[in-house]
Amino acid sequence: MQLRLEQLSKHLNAGDLGGSKRLYTLHGDEPLFSQEAGDAIRQAARAAGYSERNILTMVGAHPNWESLLNAGCAMSLFGDRQFIDLRIPSGKPGKEGSACIHQFLLHAANNPDLFTLITLPRLDKTQQNSAWFMALEQQGVTIRCDPLTRHDLPLWVTQRLLRQGQQFATGEDGQRALAFLVDKVEGNLIAAHQEIIKLGLIYPSGILTWEQISQAVVDVTRFTTDKLSEATLSGQTHRALRMIDSIEAEGVSAVYVHWSLAQDIQALYGVRYSIDQGKTLSMALREQRIWGHKERLIEQLAPQINHSDLLRLLKAASTVDGIVKGLTHPQWPTNPWLALRRLAFGISRLAAQSYKNR
Repeated sequence: MQLRLEQLSKHLNAGDLGGSKRLYTLHGDEPLFSQEAGDAIRQAARAAGYSERNILTMVGAHPNWESLLNAGCAMSLFGDRQFIDLRIPSGKPGKEGSACIHQFLLHAANNPDLFTLITLPRLDKTQQNSAWFMALEQQGVTIRCDPLTRHDLPLWVTQRLLRQGQQFATGEDGQRALAFLVDKVEGNLIAAHQEIIKLGLIYPSGILTWEQISQAVVDVTRFTTDKLSEATLSGQTHRALRMIDSIEAEGVSAVYVHWSLAQDIQALYGVRYSIDQGKTLSMALREQRIWGHKERLIEQLAPQINHSDLLRLLKAASTVDGIVKGLTHPQWPTNPWLALRRLAFGISRLAAQSYKNR
């Protein structure tokens, strides 16, 4: 059974954790959501009488999967109901782990004194279609803990402030304060949560002004190349350039950032070329192995961009490839990060023009 993250609280409050709801699986790469969901499930399990907790973490080349089977079969020392907290950081149990999970589930299904929480990282489509994960979905509750998009962040920040009795002012001052706070915490949700808690400790309940927020909130942004792709392909030029500043400051390799931008350009070109050859858009996307959030963006962009514009971007990406590896070009900056900014600017400007012309 799949459950949306926002439904978890109502689901847990409905009770019945001592009945059929004794297996929960969290998967995704947003640490804050995974932590909060796990805490809520653990608290509900304790309230239902599952007080003897056994934490099992499967790491290393040879994880001890036998310990999972032993924990599932062991009797409690004090007669309490058992809570097994299983963590698989790699998300890949392998052949041995898959077999142990299936065997464990067979035992757990018939043991009302056993409650299990499994925590996994983000899973790709192959992992989600695996027999062991499908067994978890069939027998228990699975919840995805995905990161927030930039579009959803303002609402999340506003709701978190309301929880502690605070809100933004109305009008331009409030919008300015909200935009400032979102800009400072984007891409780092745990730090964003901490900044919001700090506002609750510093200021009383009520309206928060721009001056209060600007004085209290520090810059805790943290961006990944995935977020950079999202910004450039969305035509958000200012945001993309700000991300590159942050990524550079964190010490990320310029070669890696270039690889990410070049991959996006090649994907756009490949999809556009396939469309020009008479293939459907969905077939072109599958051939380029594009999925997730990037699939939606490229699906919108590729049919709108001219073949000649994509060729210019490919040539620019080739030039920047040399620059980040130490070569020079008379018409480009010698600094790798300045060249990356120019390349990102070219992608986002072309994307913005394409959206405008739709």
